[in-house]
Amino acid sequence: MPYFGFLALALTIAQAEPEQAKILDVRRISNEAGHSAFTDLVRFQDRWFLCFREGDGHVSPNGALRVLTSADGEKWEAAARITSETGDLRDPKLSVTPDGRLMLAGVSALNPPSPIKHQSMVWFSKDGRNWAEGQAVGEPNVWIWRPAWHKGSAYGVGYATIPPRSTRLYKSPDGVDYAAIVPTLLAGGEPNESALTFLPDDTALCLSRREGKGADGTNKLGRARPPYTEWTWKDLGMHLGGPALIRLPDGRLLAGGRSHVGKPHTALAWLDPEAGTLTEFLTLPSGGDTSYPGLVWRDGVLWVSYYSSHEGKTSIYLARVKLPSK
Repeated sequence: MPYFGFLALALTIAQAEPEQAKILDVRRISNEAGHSAFTDLVRFQDRWFLCFREGDGHVSPNGALRVLTSADGEKWEAAARITSETGDLRDPKLSVTPDGRLMLAGVSALNPPSPIKHQSMVWFSKDGRNWAEGQAVGEPNVWIWRPAWHKGSAYGVGYATIPPRSTRLYKSPDGVDYAAIVPTLLAGGEPNESALTFLPDDTALCLSRREGKGADGTNKLGRARPPYTEWTWKDLGMHLGGPALIRLPDGRLLAGGRSHVGKPHTALAWLDPEAGTLTEFLTLPSGGDTSYPGLVWRDGVLWVSYYSSHEGKTSIYLARVKLPSK
């Protein structure tokens, strides 16, 4: 075969190879505390804000919420540290309210002898540095895990932290006053952490983690049309802990969280709501105690905050990922 024939064959094979996701870089942002974990990430007032929990351990009575900020994603500085004298503050989640404030949602795991185990909390800030006093929201022992805003209202899935285990869907006009519009959203399989996103036609999708055994331990995907009181569910056949969910500008749905395929690691996966599948496509540098990513799409790059103990001490990381075209 002439040389140009080999060249043409090589070019044909190269063109046929599918484009792959690529990690552009990964930075360790913080590991000053004994245990740093449970992240989230947001763009606010043309800056990056990253939040996470600091404590002595994965569970400890002294958990505090740390907020860092950066102009470029490279150099980070302290913006705030929120503490409590009565409980372990956990799992902070950031969002921007319709009136342009930054909202930090989390929970206080109340220290004994409190009769309440968990109380959902919110804090608000106009600049990400100065925060108003925290406000208790929702119902005791129902953890509103990751509120999401849609058309001026906040929606959040709360999960019961005491038996019987189930989830309910809340709606709030202001991020403070929450009403349960679906008293029992999902039951069976010990459902808990749930991420919401909304499609351009106002369809709501809910990615829900479960902790049951076998088939009761895989994530489920819920779908509903306004007013979001009637839901249908599909089993996704995969367990993803600490889930985050984002819709990309081209319409694709991407999830992140802790995968147990092989050794535990933080993974990114494509979500196909029609087929009811989660397909893992990228493993971030991670292992051991890891997960709870924050996802932001900006200028053609996916930014991912997460935590991991693969380098020894549990630390906060920030990765930038180039995704294949649709």
